[in-house]
Amino acid sequence: MSPAGFDVSRVRAQYPALGDGRAWLDGAAGTQVPEPVIEAVAAAMRAGVANQGGMFPAARRADALVDAARRAFAAFTGAPDPAGVVLGPTMSALTVRLATALEQAWGPGDEIVVTEADHEANVAPWTRAAARTGATVRTARLGADGGLPADAVTSLIGPRTRLVALTAASNLTGARVDVAAVTAAARAVGATSVVDGVHHAAYSAVDVRALGADLYATSAHKWAGPHVAALVAADPAVLDDIDPPRPAGAPASGPARFEQGTNPFPALAGVAAAVAHWAGMADGDDPRAGQRAAAAHTAALGARLWSALGEQPHVRRYGPEGPEGAEGAAGSDAAVRTPIAAFRVAGRTPAQVVAALDAAGVNAWAGYAYAWGAAGALGVREDGGLVRLSPNHYSRAWEVDRALDVLAALTP
Repeated sequence: MSPAGFDVSRVRAQYPALGDGRAWLDGAAGTQVPEPVIEAVAAAMRAGVANQGGMFPAARRADALVDAARRAFAAFTGAPDPAGVVLGPTMSALTVRLATALEQAWGPGDEIVVTEADHEANVAPWTRAAARTGATVRTARLGADGGLPADAVTSLIGPRTRLVALTAASNLTGARVDVAAVTAAARAVGATSVVDGVHHAAYSAVDVRALGADLYATSAHKWAGPHVAALVAADPAVLDDIDPPRPAGAPASGPARFEQGTNPFPALAGVAAAVAHWAGMADGDDPRAGQRAAAAHTAALGARLWSALGEQPHVRRYGPEGPEGAEGAAGSDAAVRTPIAAFRVAGRTPAQVVAALDAAGVNAWAGYAYAWGAAGALGVREDGGLVRLSPNHYSRAWEVDRALDVLAALTP
């Protein structure tokens, strides 16, 4: 039982994939799914769905699944209105669609702000759009500790800024960003803010209004759902001012006008089930209460992992030093990092380290996690990246300890 009363045994028992005896410390790349999500996806397929907009039961089921998914994403992110939820296959695809829409209002002299901390999915679409329109790209640099200071971003925002794209937490090092400070600066000059919350949402009690983000991206596969994503607007009016390119005859209003092609209806059923699963973690109907309870659990595991790695002289950790946690979770106001650890082991390549972990039954990743700018700034892009261990809401202490034992034995 965690300090917050989070019953990890009860939660973990709902995940059939976790019964293989391995230590699943790869959650930052995507989590496993619980039985209710599996059943929701299967049930949607068993019942049968058709395309939306029809007059018969299968089509009406599709409409209901889309509506439920919008409401689920809104509830998970604290958004006030499901009408501000745009559905899509991945955050990467949604960002490309959004960039194609927003660039229509850009031209020479306009400025776009991106950061070194971000996943390429929140960098490349904007830099390519800027190149097409003649806009100038300004890039915020990482600090010496691998974090992204808010003033590194806000100092680049000016009267010609049209868009600010930033991450809420680095998917490579877990470093958190003071999103509210950056979005306030963007709002002051009338710029649109697009926040990548794909890594952030799994470890945070998300509140898009408190973050101040115009648009917040999240992907359900990072928090126990299927592979489907959403752009969530803090205010649906933000979407009203964007006119995306779309096929003739496609919806001309509402979030559906951003959605190209047929929605993945069974996966959307899984999203609603995943959000209900999070609410059940706190024995209620509020998924954000479940987020807060899980955050206390993962913060404790992250602190255990980070501290023990710091005691191994052959291990070099990357990322800011400080407490793990989530905004809105008890005792987490000073959190500077999500509960993951990015590191290297002296005398071993990252690939060799994850191979040793795999041989001992530990799932881990090596590489740069598509955080191309961060990997370059940290000097690890050209020689294998970093090892990343990421406990999450269903992780147990023995999994962390197993990984630590393996790493302790990898002395040069």
